[in-house]
Amino acid sequence: MANIAGGTLAGAVTSAGGLGLIGGGYGDVSWIEQQFAIADHPDVGVGLITWAVQDQPDLVKCLAAIGVRTFFLSFGDPTVLLEQIHEVGGRSICQVHTVAEAKHAASSGADAIVAQGNEAGGHGRDNESADDLAARILAEVPSTPLLIAGGKASGADLVQAWQQGAAGIVVGTAMYATTEALDTDAVKQHLATATRNDIVRTTVFDLVRGPEWPPGYNGRALTNETTRRWHSNEDALRAHLDEQRAEYRHATATQDLSRRVIWAGTGVDAVNAVMPAADLTRRIINDAESARDHAPHPGSTSGPGQPKATATHGSPKTT
Repeated sequence: MANIAGGTLAGAVTSAGGLGLIGGGYGDVSWIEQQFAIADHPDVGVGLITWAVQDQPDLVKCLAAIGVRTFFLSFGDPTVLLEQIHEVGGRSICQVHTVAEAKHAASSGADAIVAQGNEAGGHGRDNESADDLAARILAEVPSTPLLIAGGKASGADLVQAWQQGAAGIVVGTAMYATTEALDTDAVKQHLATATRNDIVRTTVFDLVRGPEWPPGYNGRALTNETTRRWHSNEDALRAHLDEQRAEYRHATATQDLSRRVIWAGTGVDAVNAVMPAADLTRRIINDAESARDHAPHPGSTSGPGQPKATATHGSPKTT
């Protein structure tokens, strides 16, 4: 969601009862400051790519100075940034991909942990499913609140997270297809018609657009001509990198969706229409709370904690 989740989106989510995050990505302070002002809400947080901002020692202080209190850290050792966040009185959320990373984040002072499974859109790892990872982290790191990321987009997903013992979910792909997301209408409509059969986890977009990410990371995105030509053929791509980067820059400038990246996870199955972020946020929360309130009491023949019915995001797509 770097540069996709701007202040308008983050502010709408927060005002509707969620925690909206500005996709600060690589740490462009001027852009983040602009978007934080647009959000106009003190509880909006900022997400940062941990490995990419390690060489900006004043970044946390600069963001705290403009009012940022919540920092969402992903991809890399968060230790130094956690120390800086604590020094300015902020709170921290650390996204992890393994139990070992969760233990390290908790021992380093993370206020909450996110278990990101392989279903997630955008950058991540070829690790286990979000729910399996969450179950193992809950068993090993029970004292730190846990959120679950990867394929989560509905009230039913939130209920399932609660039933596992998690505090909540992180919603990415479905928020990408909202009116406030900083991308074109064509991209959002493409997300509304795509399914999980149209996505791939790949490194080719990082190669052609830069920067190249550390080993072990890749990104889940919609398939297109770029992935069909170069996925599993990365050595050949590197041999033609200058040429392909120039072509990719042109594709991005002209909004050629057959070539440019559209990050998406399996949560794309729940996206059937472009809608306001506040409406999506309220629907997830209201559906989950309604299902929880109408769930059978323990000992019921329907089974403990199982909702009688859960709402889905529109009509399910054919997959």
